[in-house]
Amino acid sequence: MMKRNIRLKIEYDGTRYQGWQKLGKNVNANTIQGKLESVLSKMTGESIQVIGSGRTDAGVHACGQVANFHTDCGFSCQEIKEYLTKYLPSDIGLLTADEVSERFHSRLNSKQKTYQYRIAVPGTVNVFERKYLWKYPKTLDIEKMNKAASFCLGTHDFLGFSSVKKTKKSTVRTISSIVIEEGHREVRISFTGDGFLYNMVRILTGTLAEVGAGTRDPESILHVFQSKDRKDAGITAPPQGLFLMNVEY
Repeated sequence: MMKRNIRLKIEYDGTRYQGWQKLGKNVNANTIQGKLESVLSKMTGESIQVIGSGRTDAGVHACGQVANFHTDCGFSCQEIKEYLTKYLPSDIGLLTADEVSERFHSRLNSKQKTYQYRIAVPGTVNVFERKYLWKYPKTLDIEKMNKAASFCLGTHDFLGFSSVKKTKKSTVRTISSIVIEEGHREVRISFTGDGFLYNMVRILTGTLAEVGAGTRDPESILHVFQSKDRKDAGITAPPQGLFLMNVEY
């Protein structure tokens, strides 16, 4: 008899966690995946493995992370949701739980993801949002940032915009949309694409910020694509401003 496949939609404040993924043999590592597996294993009496749509780094947050797990348990999806809501830490929340086909895989079946990065406008007060913003010291020229962002759209080898070391896997990705919104107290940059390399969104954000601050030209983006060298891209924006917003299937 085939196991049931349960899909979860989760939000979390990643501030105090070492990222999504369990860290090898370090069973005591404080990770989102580890917390979920611990609670689910107690609920079902099984050794549960949770598969996430992607691995958010230490300190990164999610409003719409998707994961799935297989189980023989007889709990309804509503009972699973209620149990997780009761026993998960208050900085991890379950939005939905539903039963999907045996073949569904939260990472392999994802078609598109959207990440958003939030940057505080210099000189503004952000008492309640301060933990979720990058306090970049310079005023940003949004027009220049949009020009630089336009060079990132489409299909490119993003190796130079990542922390990936040598790999046999493809580093080609497609970004379909980069939206930069300027508000009174913050700038929000939303990236939508078919996948993102290790630190790719944070390095793209750091590079766009440098363009906006006038310390690099928008066309420097093209040089990074040619050189594929991390040293040619901008700084890596800190983790606290980054949110996984949505995963599409």
